[in-house]
Amino acid sequence: MIKNFGFLLFALSLSFIVLIGCSSEKTQQEELVDEPEDSMEEATPEEDGLTITTSFSILGDIIGEIVGTRGTIDYIVPIGEEPHEYEPVPSDFRKVSDSDVFYVNGLGLEEWLEKLVDSAGDVAIVPVSEGVTPIMLEGGEEEDPHAWMNVGNVKLYVENVVADLIERDPEGESVYRENADAYLAELEELDSFIKTEVESLSEENRVIVVSEDAFKYFGEAYGFQTEGVWEINSHEEGTPGQIARVIDVVNDQAIPAIFVETTVDRRYMESVSNDTGVEIAGEVYTDAVGQDGSGAETYILMMKHNVDTFINGLK
Repeated sequence: MIKNFGFLLFALSLSFIVLIGCSSEKTQQEELVDEPEDSMEEATPEEDGLTITTSFSILGDIIGEIVGTRGTIDYIVPIGEEPHEYEPVPSDFRKVSDSDVFYVNGLGLEEWLEKLVDSAGDVAIVPVSEGVTPIMLEGGEEEDPHAWMNVGNVKLYVENVVADLIERDPEGESVYRENADAYLAELEELDSFIKTEVESLSEENRVIVVSEDAFKYFGEAYGFQTEGVWEINSHEEGTPGQIARVIDVVNDQAIPAIFVETTVDRRYMESVSNDTGVEIAGEVYTDAVGQDGSGAETYILMMKHNVDTFINGLK
């Protein structure tokens, strides 16, 4: 009996030692597994890149071409909505306040911006349109914000953004400059493409009729007359008098086609079409890039789509 008790005591002692060894080994393994997580937490801002928010999708695409993989890009106004009178939601405030910089178009586009400023904390709000020669709205007191419809102005946007990014992230200068140079070359090709395509269109047919007269910068750069039911979406009215004026323009000039924007209620142009007998030749993009699968998912693709739609409709 005593012998059996001694043997049992020995067995229990041995099991205790084994358990202690396993526990110690497990603790060491857990410490080894935890080490990479600590390394990730200590990653420098340069490795993580800049967190950038823009006001709307067109800017998001343009700036994304410059930043590349060196940062993350997001935008406030959803695709399909127009940015003039957008109403920010709570997630927008968080998005901006968590950013290193908030890029906006300026020229009076983001009238809702004041609602975000107080909640943005110390986040810098940077207009990208500095240096653009503005086209004034009727009355001469407000600037037309649609400067990106002239490719030459987007080149200025790129130069402004590159300068600001380098100031915030000097170590990324070579990346930003290399990406910007490549994108500027693409913009130069786009500008040449537009000019070549426009040459195929007779001068008397170079008239763009839409709901919002958002193509003034495009018209000035590439030789088009532009007409809209209203001048800018924040002034949207669509009154019978405004519609009647556009109907007269279309009839008097025998304009062969009219167009509708993706971010505007198409009923106004349908009314013009019904009263003139002139077909709506297609949708064009002004205040947002296209949804995935649209063929207009980027600024460059959007502009090419617009030009193709204009040329095919007005020939």
